[in-house]
Amino acid sequence: MQTKSDKMSNLPRHISIIMDGNGRWASDRGLPRSFGHREGMNRVVDIVEHASKIGVEYLSLYAFSTENWKRPAEEVNALMELLVIYIRNQLNRLHKNGVIINIMGDIDALPNTPKREIIKAVEKTENNKGMTLNLGINYGGRNEIINACKKLYMEIEDNDRSIESIEESDLEKYLYTSSQPDPDLLIRPGAEKRISNFMIYQLAYTEFYFTDILWPDFKAGNLDEAIEEYMRRKRRFGGI
Repeated sequence: MQTKSDKMSNLPRHISIIMDGNGRWASDRGLPRSFGHREGMNRVVDIVEHASKIGVEYLSLYAFSTENWKRPAEEVNALMELLVIYIRNQLNRLHKNGVIINIMGDIDALPNTPKREIIKAVEKTENNKGMTLNLGINYGGRNEIINACKKLYMEIEDNDRSIESIEESDLEKYLYTSSQPDPDLLIRPGAEKRISNFMIYQLAYTEFYFTDILWPDFKAGNLDEAIEEYMRRKRRFGGI
């Protein structure tokens, strides 16, 4: 019989989520896509709080990809505004709960206001001791790897290192998730079954969980269901 402590020991340390389906959720209700993003922001609040409460150590959320700039300007602007609203409304609460905010992505390309709010959030929470919240903002997995390779190349040149000495850990320290464990579980609501350029290096041995539930309808109980499914799996990492 599995005890509560056994279950906790099997809890995924790192969960990543592709928050998909906001636009379809709104369209199904005859509403502008921005309404779906607004409701999706409410789910971020719920899921971050629940994940921290149950003991998840790292939570990575795909908020805005490098490809999302292709969307209509009105939708992009709405997403930027919601990002600012989320940080301003939730920062003190996150800080009080010990959450550490870490950004995955190139925020230099963002408008000044969201960029300023992001930097403030990172600085305010950097010394906290609770769950790490990775926010993928202007993030792309391929860009992350290219940027890491550029930094590693500079290190090789500066230190006159040989190519033969390079190991995985040398590249990993230049990823946005440096010093963090790779995700144990990837959750994608929204019925799609792909990773969409999200954490493509880190997901090598991650367990995937797909659901037809759209992100604005994804509640704490759905997160628990995904975790329970993960706990029933046997991870082999290439072994038997």
